[in-house]
This record gives sequence, structure tokens and C-alpha cells, in this order.
Amino acid sequence: MKTPSERIKDLGLILPPAPPPAGLYKPILVVDNYLYVSGQGPMKPDGTLMTGRAGDDLNIEQAKLGARQVGLTMLATIEAHFGSIDKIKRIVKTLGMVNSTPDFGDQPLVINGFSELMSDVFGAENGVGVRSAVGMILPGGIPVEVEAMFELH
Repeated sequence: MKTPSERIKDLGLILPPAPPPAGLYKPILVVDNYLYVSGQGPMKPDGTLMTGRAGDDLNIEQAKLGARQVGLTMLATIEAHFGSIDKIKRIVKTLGMVNSTPDFGDQPLVINGFSELMSDVFGAENGVGVRSAVGMILPGGIPVEVEAMFELH
């Protein structure tokens, strides 16, 4: 069975730089056997953040790609502040927030971009956990923010 880091390599994924904290908080926190990751935005490989709003200047597919990019950013943050993602057993909980217009109702489809990436990296069983997907206004005009909780080996 392949490790998550081997799957990342096999998928040809490139992790962006881990963003520095943008306030007074810890990017990650380990409590008992759980790794909590603070809200992450979609960091591009050049270190800038994606921007846009679903239902306005982004369609579902574009916003979904933003959610996938958040997943890559989160993996980079875990590696930078915790070490190897191979220490992660499974994803437990995801809170996905989508910057969207009031009439946009497909936030769950957008957050699938994050969830599908986690399934690809951690496997169909361990890469799928419980999840919420909501619409709201996000800082800096980013299209998606996700926070998550993982169980450690």
C-alpha cells in the first residue's frame, strides 16, 4: 500500500509554499492523536493567493479548482509545520467555506475539489471524513477557505 507522499508523487502534484500565519494563531496544533489545521486559502505555486467569488467571476469548476488548491496548500502547511504527511492516518472533519454570491447554492460541489484531492492522497477510505460546506464572505477575496482535522497513526 502506498503512502500519502508516494501518492502525491505518483499524481504529479506540486505543493505551493506554505503560507505564513496571517494573524495570532497556530497553523497546526496536535492534541492527543489529532492534528488540527487552521483555515487555509488557495496558495498558488508563485506564493500568491487565488481570488474570486463563486457565482460572480468564478463558475463552479473554477471555484472547485480553488478548493483543490486549498488542499495542496494544506498539505504544504502540514509538511512545513508538522513534518511528513505519512504520519496521518485519515481525515476526520472538513469545514469548507466558499466565497459566493447569495444566490449561489453549490458550495458542496465546490468543496468536492478539496475532498477529492484528500481521497486521492489518503485513499478512498481514509481520505473521506465528515464535512460541512457553507457560503460566506472570505478575507482577501479568496474563493475558498478550508479547515480540517486529521487522525494520526
